[in-house]
Amino acid sequence: MGEAPGDIQTLIDLMARLPGLGPRSARRAVLTMLKKRGQVMAPLAQSMAQVALSARDCVRCGNIGDSDLCHICRDDRRANGEICVVEDVADLWAMERGRAFRGRYHVLGGTLSALDAIGPDELRIPALIERVGDEGATEVILALNATVDGQTTAHYIAERLEGRVRVTSLAQGVPVGGELDHLDDGTIGAALRARRRV
Repeated sequence: MGEAPGDIQTLIDLMARLPGLGPRSARRAVLTMLKKRGQVMAPLAQSMAQVALSARDCVRCGNIGDSDLCHICRDDRRANGEICVVEDVADLWAMERGRAFRGRYHVLGGTLSALDAIGPDELRIPALIERVGDEGATEVILALNATVDGQTTAHYIAERLEGRVRVTSLAQGVPVGGELDHLDDGTIGAALRARRRV
């Protein structure tokens, strides 16, 4: 199978790096965009350029927004003493889709992993510990994926916060090995309501 010419092949190669897209899916996506340049490709390119300039990591929680504090951290109604800890922004957005949690979040940026040499300082764990004290948190909800690394991270955080704040984790509905971003909104809501103390 031959390659597309120059810039088009470069675009296909870049698209193929995205999660869920391999070379064939990327090729189909690029061909669709080329057929609809005015309606799809030009607005997409303009939007991508704008987001590349305006997107920022929230300095408090790690969410992605368009200012130094994300819309959740700016909302005083969300300052209810509850901090929900998630692995990454996709998990935060999954929790928000379910509309079951009305507190604030903390994005770790991954999980502890001895194999990958990822320790607490490579994640946003020290910032979490500091936030608990600074914000007078009453509960930290560990909404980490039910993987070995996720559970290791949850236990580490629970030990660090022991005696300082109530630490809970999601309960029923989250299968072992499951990832929050792949769960439906109802399952996430049920797991949050039935959370248990760690």
